[in-house]
Amino acid sequence: MPPRRALRRRYAVTALVLGLLSALAGGAARAGARHEPPSHGPAPTTRVSSAAGTATPLTGYAIQSSAQVTDSPAAVSSPGYPAKGWYPAVPRSTVLAALLADGVYADPFFSTNQQKIPRADFQVPWWYRSDFTVEDPARRTTLDFSGVLPAADVYVNGHQVAEAADITGAYTRHELDITPLVRSGGNTVAFRVRPNDPDKDLTMGWIDWLQPPPDRNMGIVRDVLVRRGGPVALRDAHVVTRLAVPSLSSADLTVKAQARNDTGEPVTAEITGTVGATTFTGRVPLAAHETRTVTFSPADTPGLHLTSPKVWWPAGMGGQPLYDLDLTASVAGTTSDTAHESFGIRDIRAPLNADGARQYRINGRKLLIKGGGWSPDEFLRWDSRYVEDRLKYALDLGLNAIRLEGHLEPDEFFELADRYGVLTLPGWECCDKWEGNVNGDGEPGDPWTDADYPVARASMAAEAARLRDHPSVVSFLIGSDFAPDAKIEKTYLDALEAADWPDPVVSAASDNSSPQLGRSGMKMTGPYDWVPPGYWYAKREGGAVGFNSETSAGPSIPTLDTLRRMLTPAELDTLWKDPGARQYHRSPSPVFGTLKIYDAALTGRYGAPTSLADYVRKAQLAQYENVRAQFEAYERNATDTSKPSTGVIHWMFNSGWTSLHWQLTDRYLDQGGAYFGAKKANEPLHIQYGYDDHSVVVLNQRHTATTGLTARATLFDPDGTQKYDKTVTGLRVNGDGAHGTALTLPPSVSGLSSTYLLRLVLTDAGGREVSRNVYWLSTRPDTLDWSGTTWYYTPTTSYADLTGLASMAQVPVSATAATESSDGTSTTTVTLRNTGSGKTPALLTDVHLVDTQGKPVLPVRWSDNEVSLWPGESVTLTATYRTADLRGSAPGVRVSGWNTPERTVPAA
Repeated sequence: MPPRRALRRRYAVTALVLGLLSALAGGAARAGARHEPPSHGPAPTTRVSSAAGTATPLTGYAIQSSAQVTDSPAAVSSPGYPAKGWYPAVPRSTVLAALLADGVYADPFFSTNQQKIPRADFQVPWWYRSDFTVEDPARRTTLDFSGVLPAADVYVNGHQVAEAADITGAYTRHELDITPLVRSGGNTVAFRVRPNDPDKDLTMGWIDWLQPPPDRNMGIVRDVLVRRGGPVALRDAHVVTRLAVPSLSSADLTVKAQARNDTGEPVTAEITGTVGATTFTGRVPLAAHETRTVTFSPADTPGLHLTSPKVWWPAGMGGQPLYDLDLTASVAGTTSDTAHESFGIRDIRAPLNADGARQYRINGRKLLIKGGGWSPDEFLRWDSRYVEDRLKYALDLGLNAIRLEGHLEPDEFFELADRYGVLTLPGWECCDKWEGNVNGDGEPGDPWTDADYPVARASMAAEAARLRDHPSVVSFLIGSDFAPDAKIEKTYLDALEAADWPDPVVSAASDNSSPQLGRSGMKMTGPYDWVPPGYWYAKREGGAVGFNSETSAGPSIPTLDTLRRMLTPAELDTLWKDPGARQYHRSPSPVFGTLKIYDAALTGRYGAPTSLADYVRKAQLAQYENVRAQFEAYERNATDTSKPSTGVIHWMFNSGWTSLHWQLTDRYLDQGGAYFGAKKANEPLHIQYGYDDHSVVVLNQRHTATTGLTARATLFDPDGTQKYDKTVTGLRVNGDGAHGTALTLPPSVSGLSSTYLLRLVLTDAGGREVSRNVYWLSTRPDTLDWSGTTWYYTPTTSYADLTGLASMAQVPVSATAATESSDGTSTTTVTLRNTGSGKTPALLTDVHLVDTQGKPVLPVRWSDNEVSLWPGESVTLTATYRTADLRGSAPGVRVSGWNTPERTVPAA
């Protein structure tokens, strides 16, 4: 039986094909939506350095459809070509990304604007043209690039230097010697990029995450470098590290590089290098056009044996120190080439445990992988600050990992992950050409031909060489929904071995096996649509056992602020009134096209929504409890002696566009129930409730044990009437994810209402509150129909009764706020107090930082949020953000909640 997610994607692709046919048929009618091409001049000219060992990225392109270009390739690729009416494009840009930047189309993230873009315009090749200047044409010059989607013919100064048959595959890396063609002064490089088809090309595609872009991401999405060098080139520089585990007392470093003689005469190169304070040198004789591996190890360079090395750890476990390798190749005393690599020293193991689950260990310590699925921007637009903001969000949520299924981001992504201590699990994507040979009947993706194997090997080799020195990279998944067959697996493994790949290689993200690697140790059992919070505690299906590579309760309705940025008033009306309506911003898949399952649960548990605002507030409550339960269940079960949980990837961490599902944070980096539910669950020292056994557990993610803790559990009716209260003192909890059961709630409490609240409070030995967790529960539990489980969810036959929350009295919450700014960063401190005169708590009180127009200031990192306060209780929260994001406005804080009237107070 094929993996369920693959079936999901089959339906998604069927829907996509139908959509493409419809779009092509209607393309002519919509063509009028386009603007006339701009009258821009050529793209900026890149000034290329003359120094040996430099690599200068092209600064941009002029692009145009080949359907609009009647001139010959020789003319287009010659200096001085006017490129009149062409569109400017940044150095990394798909065709559609450039057209969007040039204002050709309306915002594709709003409403159904993307449907109005004619797909037929992208069924022909597009030209990418760039000029560069060179002062010293005698210097050896090469073009070095990857990231062409999916293939391109390449021309320089009127001459073809490569054909699309050779420049194919999104991840293959190419170096073209253009020295004979380079002239002093102006030069031109031109790429004729072919249309992208993820079912036919080893490239990048979208499945059911979002509505796929009309150009299918054709373009050039990584830098094209112009390299200058002498007779000997240095390539493939890297460091193989061996850390002593578990002592961490020493590490052996082996430096390797390829020295390549680019001349027709024998030469001798002197290779010098440094790692920290250690310097080494060696002489390498090279025959004409010979390439040799140069190696330095502790055997010949004692300084490469480090005592007390600086060890790299994931965030929360230690620091993230990095080392630098610098190499220089000289011939006859003159620099010929240079190389630089940063690397970290750490040890990663991921054996299968007794239950066959993948169990990661870093530097000898067991590690529960807690992560999210990463989505790049839908149009593959690179924005370093935006990416950094999202990685900081991951840390804010207490996550330690990001999974990239295909869409392997540029180098800066992994550099940021190294710096911040975010583990990454890259791998190939499913449900297209990458798994064409192993997909089940009817699955998308053409079977491989003989021509595909060299492309696959080159792709694996290039990515292995690019990623191997990054300490944040802890695995490569060579399969996703399916594991590769023997021939494809060997293709990948040979490339990885040749690249000195240092980390575990996993056969698939699903519970599949490949001939050499064996079982993946991962599962892909879903769910992908709504299930109740208690689902996660069952040790079956997607529950908290083993390593679940992708799973969540599906829809994640964003905040009202974001919804109003992405949908028309009519669409907003449909969102809360019509559960069976197709939601363009959910998925192209017919399985996930509506919110029917989610909305039924929302109504069944909380009551039918009475307005858009009521729908959204119920959604935030539901998403908070569900995401919290998912992470809490996996964390609690991680140290079980029988069938422990070893990893969970929330599907997904973020969305590449304005979405209604699979996200902990939305496109605009706003935060709602899903975000703060995850943040609460992943507290370093945390008190939590078990939906399965009514236990109250204290969990310690810190390395050292914690003693002298006091746990208190109190049950309340929604009106605040206390029904049960118990305190346990003197608790001790070991570190590294250990937990201890403080108490177990009674199976029934006399007089407790059908909807009730559970407040858990954990205090330290000094009486300081270190964790607070509030649950809304029911004496009538959610009932699952396990026999009806499908590949994407388990049906709920009866819902928990949480309708009693609607009867909670409105409670006033006072707020005072002040802001301090320094070095471009502002911190707003907010104190909230429940000033109600009765007994009713303020449930899930949300604070949003806003400008004077009431618009959210984003991104922002809160110390805590969506807090619940009983009468007389107060809490002080802090929000940290870039001062510039206020755009000159004075800050304010907007306070609202489940039963708290909305108000905004100044925070200047």
